Amino acid sequence: MISGRKNAGKASPCLLVLISVGCFFATYNFLTMVGHGRGRDGPRKLLDHGGAVSFTSGSDPSKRFHVALTATDALYSQWQSRIMHYWYTEMRRRPGSDMGGFTRILHSGKPDGLMDEIPTLVVDPLPEGVDKGYIVLNRPWAFVQWLQKADIKEDYILMAEPDHIFVKPLPNLARGDQPAAFPFFYIKPTDNEKVLRKFFPEEKGPISNIDPIGNSPVIIQKAQLEKIAPTWMNVSLKMKEDVEADKAFGWVLEMYAYAVASALHGVHHNLRKDFMIQPPFDPKTDNTFIIHYTYGCDYSLKGELTYGKIGEWRFDKRSYIRSPPPRNLSLPPPRVPESVATLVKMVNEATASIVGWEEER
Repeated sequence: MISGRKNAGKASPCLLVLISVGCFFATYNFLTMVGHGRGRDGPRKLLDHGGAVSFTSGSDPSKRFHVALTATDALYSQWQSRIMHYWYTEMRRRPGSDMGGFTRILHSGKPDGLMDEIPTLVVDPLPEGVDKGYIVLNRPWAFVQWLQKADIKEDYILMAEPDHIFVKPLPNLARGDQPAAFPFFYIKPTDNEKVLRKFFPEEKGPISNIDPIGNSPVIIQKAQLEKIAPTWMNVSLKMKEDVEADKAFGWVLEMYAYAVASALHGVHHNLRKDFMIQPPFDPKTDNTFIIHYTYGCDYSLKGELTYGKIGEWRFDKRSYIRSPPPRNLSLPPPRVPESVATLVKMVNEATASIVGWEEER
């Protein structure tokens, strides 16, 4: 979900056939062939693939990372991207930040109304029908195209998402060639060994070599991601074609695919629980860098969580699929966790500051 574009290539007919049957895109030579084509709308306009940024005097250039997230042109994706980008701009200049440039990788295939607001690169979506309604399957393909086409100045990349809010300046959490990632409690490779062995054969080592992660948030060396991304795409497509894997992994299939792809390349992540919190289940923001507001926050007026039931007070991003949240949302009642209150306050600050917040984009 980003503004600023380069030319995005259209897949060759051969590639479309290969994708449609779920085959691997085996080599970079093949991907380069795709990149030499033109998109359906001709050359893409690239406003700012990297973002012009100012750094604090203490920022070490060798540690700076480029912030990248994938997005669509749907209003639901747009308003989250605007808030995310607002807090990136607020935090990147503060002491302790190693943030570099910013790119919203827009995989809708054409520019949208945020091109002048957010640095964005337009790339092509998967051919129609390939994602089978699982739009997240476009994410690895979007990263493959971006890595081919963008002039990324930084040596590291943070893979982020539109529903992330930076609550403090983010340093580079990677340790050289060991990326940093957030461990998800629901990514359980050892519990799914039978299925995963289809994609991670025994000669690659124990199933525990697969980290309990997704692709976001992850801070990783650009050179590593350039190798992993095509494999991530290939594994994602193969998993989606596999009935057993698709049923086992559901909406987190693409996350498992990234974890498998990393392990196939011998890359293991430094697991950082302090990377991110997820309200309402994580109550405080004092020991984290990112709020991920993927879950709905429902409370009674007494401050009691009513998860699974619409509360008397609520904040849920899914309430704003067709229109952005209005400015000045009501704050939660007393005794609600600090993380929830902070989330709403930060949304309110962003929407109050973003010009033309409620205008059609």
